[in-house]
Amino acid sequence: MTSTVRRPEVVSAEPVAGEDAGRGETRLARLVFGPSGQPRWVRPGLLALLAVTAVLYLWDLTNSGWANEYYSAAAQAGSQSWKALLFGSFDAGNAITVDKPPAALWVMGLSGKLLGFSQWSVLLPQALMGVASVGLLAATVRRLSGPGAGLLAGAIAALTPVAVLIFRFDNPDALLVLLLVAAAYCTVRAIEATGGRMWSAPTGWLMLAGVAVGFGFLTKMMQAFLILPGLGLAFLIAANSPLRQRIWALLLACVAVVASAGWYIALVELWPADSRPFIGGSTDNSLWQLAIGYNGLGRILGGSGNMGPGGGDAPEGMSGFAGFSGSSGLTRLFNTQMGAEISWLLPAALIGLAAGLWLTRRAPRTDRTRAAFVLWGGWLLVTAVTFSYMGGIVHPYYTVALAPAIGALVALSVRELWSRTAHPAARLTLAVMAAGTGTWSFVLLNRTPDWLPWLRWTVLIGSILVALAVIAGTRGSRRYAVVLAMAGVLFGLGGASAWAVATAAQPHSGGNPLSGPSSSQSFGPGGMPAGAPGADNERPAPPGATTGSAPEGIPTAPSADHGPTFTSGTNTELVTLLEQSDARWAGATLGSGSATGLALNSGKSVMAIGGFTGGDDSPTLAQFQTYVSTGQVGYFIEGGMAMGGNADSSGSQIAAWVKSHFTATTVGGSTVYDLSRPVTA
Repeated sequence: MTSTVRRPEVVSAEPVAGEDAGRGETRLARLVFGPSGQPRWVRPGLLALLAVTAVLYLWDLTNSGWANEYYSAAAQAGSQSWKALLFGSFDAGNAITVDKPPAALWVMGLSGKLLGFSQWSVLLPQALMGVASVGLLAATVRRLSGPGAGLLAGAIAALTPVAVLIFRFDNPDALLVLLLVAAAYCTVRAIEATGGRMWSAPTGWLMLAGVAVGFGFLTKMMQAFLILPGLGLAFLIAANSPLRQRIWALLLACVAVVASAGWYIALVELWPADSRPFIGGSTDNSLWQLAIGYNGLGRILGGSGNMGPGGGDAPEGMSGFAGFSGSSGLTRLFNTQMGAEISWLLPAALIGLAAGLWLTRRAPRTDRTRAAFVLWGGWLLVTAVTFSYMGGIVHPYYTVALAPAIGALVALSVRELWSRTAHPAARLTLAVMAAGTGTWSFVLLNRTPDWLPWLRWTVLIGSILVALAVIAGTRGSRRYAVVLAMAGVLFGLGGASAWAVATAAQPHSGGNPLSGPSSSQSFGPGGMPAGAPGADNERPAPPGATTGSAPEGIPTAPSADHGPTFTSGTNTELVTLLEQSDARWAGATLGSGSATGLALNSGKSVMAIGGFTGGDDSPTLAQFQTYVSTGQVGYFIEGGMAMGGNADSSGSQIAAWVKSHFTATTVGGSTVYDLSRPVTA
């Protein structure tokens, strides 16, 4: 079937002179219903979508408290110190940074400076970025596929359970998604624009897309690059400009990516190392090494601090660790750890992608519909395959990056197939998508059989009935077609929507939050990952999980991507003691486990010796001794987490030195050393 170049109706923002008077429109009416010539349901539909999304993301926002305390503590440091804000320091004393680039912390730290630091000021930007992502996605899809498809894409993304989870949480993924959607929007504008010169609108828009991706790198490093193949291929195929200019624009967009990310890497590398914090997670105090190692190839292949299959860096008893997201392979996104986060409409998106590319196979080069399928399909496939086969650390919440692509592809394919329902093949494909979504929702809901047991049967039966009705056809009845479409949306999104609402109602904390009706934590009793036997959630145990406590030699610890609250953090006597300190670091402890709670509860700077896991060689023993001799550290708190350390690490050396030179006291059950009072000879 041959497609022609089609552009969704584009209307002027200004009405024709005298038209308003004829229709009796007021400025308020134009604000509510949009410009004349636009269907009157479009603007109200968008406003309703944004309003519902805002309620879902903002309602009882602080029910998760500090959420991921590791990032909350860093945001607090940024709200107290401009240098800590710039570098993404874990502590306001600027000993060490978090093991991610700082862009997301810039947003949270500035929010704390403007609104006063609190749980609300930390989480509010995440929710607002979620609403903005939904609105921008709707606008992006609308430009190539019309307002109906845009609203449907936005609704699907908004109601994806992992999106509800992350846009109410303080992990960097919220900002990452917003920047990636912004890059897609700019790419679509570049495809639409016309210009035959080397410097023209297509080039400018594509460079803006590169800037968005570059700042995505400063949010979560190389994950931002996963959408580049889809964006670049869509522009190269469909842009309204000569081939030479398209290639030139792509090259300049690459330059924009490098420049918008590279300026910060250069700043960190050129800044004197002794006057900035150590780059947490790196082996040589280098942000570039962090990007290539722990947060780069280490995530893909394992190793470089990643506890993953083939990595060889997992502690004894935890090699081949797959407890966060299950074993790698094509089925990972559908397994018990990740399926309920993202896969509700993933089968429909894949079917829709194949159908859309087939329908547009003979379309002209600049066909906008095919360009949309290439863009979002490239985004989905590259990101999904990467997540499926990653050998290092991969958490279920990473899949939030797939939500915009899934929403866009389902909406695009439904629009294209619905417009061809006169053909049996189109009706059959729609029916398969509907029935498949209902069946897979039944499987996902059946994994928690005690939660709303009626829902899975309702979704399954309703979806099958919708599929049969689609096959039968609408027989030319517009009213019947509208009812059928509404039923399809209701049953198709029913399972995911219920799971999303349940997610918003539950508190979430730690480094491995999970969506759904049960509160999910980073680790359950005994230090095992969420999902292990005895953990505080209803997910099945990951393959190979064992009962009991953590492996020998491994303390009760957070996930490899941050998080628990250790008991010393809630020790009120210890918190009071730290509050009275005026030292650069009121306290110091091994790793971030205890330091996060102590910093957040006291409002003071607490040094996490060795960074997140305690394995970074920062500060060195000599540096720590200098800090102590100059009165810059108030207390050393024993019992911190040093999961990544060893007997020769700086953290172990510091702990041994403190114990041999200072007297231990007990404060509220915690062992504390006053570093201003050394043991006399």
